[in-house]
Amino acid sequence: MASSNKTVVPGAKHGLDTFKEEVAKEIGLPDYDTQDKGNLTSRENGSVGGEMVKRMIADYESKLK
Repeated sequence: MASSNKTVVPGAKHGLDTFKEEVAKEIGLPDYDTQDKGNLTSRENGSVGGEMVKRMIADYESKLK
């Protein structure tokens, strides 16, 4: 099944991919960018996206202060 996620700002795709790889390495998935995501558990895949969102929100909130 293909992903239906679309990057709103096309120029941001590379940055998001890099960020995703960094987060995956930090949570213990060093080869995330080359792995078949179908072989990972929902928890592993969800942890990467969840941690990305958590960090983006924290960054945004820190800029509001």
